[in-house]
Amino acid sequence: MALHKILFGTYTKQDSKGVYEAELDTTTQELSNPELVATLTNPTYLALSAANVVYAVENRHGHSGVVAMDNNERPMVELDAQLTEGTAPAYLGVDENRQLVFAGYYHRGMIEVYKIIEDGKLRLTDRWYNHGSGPRPEQGSAHIHYADLAPDQRMVAVDLGSDQVITFDVSEEGKLTEVARYQAEAGFGPRHICFSPDGQYAYLLGELSSLLSVLKYNTEDGSFEHVMTASTIPDDWTGHNGAAAIRISHDGKFVYTSNRGHDSVSVFQIHNLGAEIELVQLVSTEGSFPRDMALDPSQNFLVVANQKTDNVSLYDRNHENGELTLVQKDFYIPEGVSVLFEN
Repeated sequence: MALHKILFGTYTKQDSKGVYEAELDTTTQELSNPELVATLTNPTYLALSAANVVYAVENRHGHSGVVAMDNNERPMVELDAQLTEGTAPAYLGVDENRQLVFAGYYHRGMIEVYKIIEDGKLRLTDRWYNHGSGPRPEQGSAHIHYADLAPDQRMVAVDLGSDQVITFDVSEEGKLTEVARYQAEAGFGPRHICFSPDGQYAYLLGELSSLLSVLKYNTEDGSFEHVMTASTIPDDWTGHNGAAAIRISHDGKFVYTSNRGHDSVSVFQIHNLGAEIELVQLVSTEGSFPRDMALDPSQNFLVVANQKTDNVSLYDRNHENGELTLVQKDFYIPEGVSVLFEN
């Protein structure tokens, strides 16, 4: 039997009070013991360092940014807060090699880079702004929705507003240098990206278009080239949908995306050494607005948080065909939007 601890970031607009923790028992196939472990305002994204420091999005009195929390303590103990006037980040990433934290700001069209210093505290080392827009109403300005490492240790940022993916070299001191820029089709609305285990291909998820694109990644110059695109929802779906989370299995054979509106997880099988994707399953999330999800360390289970119905669904995952089977659907986590396994 294995017990895995999971952290859930949330919105705190209604019943939630911050960051919650729960356990997954892989023998009984059950989530249990939900507990509030950090009282924060709208901690909608979480990242965990190898030193067991949780970096969380935080909002306080019109100031927002990143807080560092000691994950060895219950409740968590705040180590640092890096907050500036304005809206909060949408994404946080940790660079263990260079001991950096990346923060991508959706509403500010900005990336911040922090150096991790003593006791998990942070020091700002760079701030980068993008500019641009797209044809859809949600694309009036730059909207950085993702900023994290590629397998070659460059940093990749995804801009939903300008339909762009920007690649950076990152210095040891935490300075960014832009090296490449990929322009997706107009209105694609890219949100998140993940890479094949060998780093040769990337899978770019379009929130506004409900599309998943395969991109060839060039490790020589950090550029991307479009290979193919597939829909994350059925052709006959006419309601609103926003694609949200994307996860790839460790073996590089399957990609999972969540659909907010269609309220489903799309399962894609990867063919041709990473270059092709095929939709093989659409499974209900048994709730509304699945914003984030995560595979457990064994890759046997997928945990999906439904923001609007305050429930988390658990699926058993078939390693051979990638398909998901529901095993639990009414586990209560209020306003869940970020799912992070601790081990």
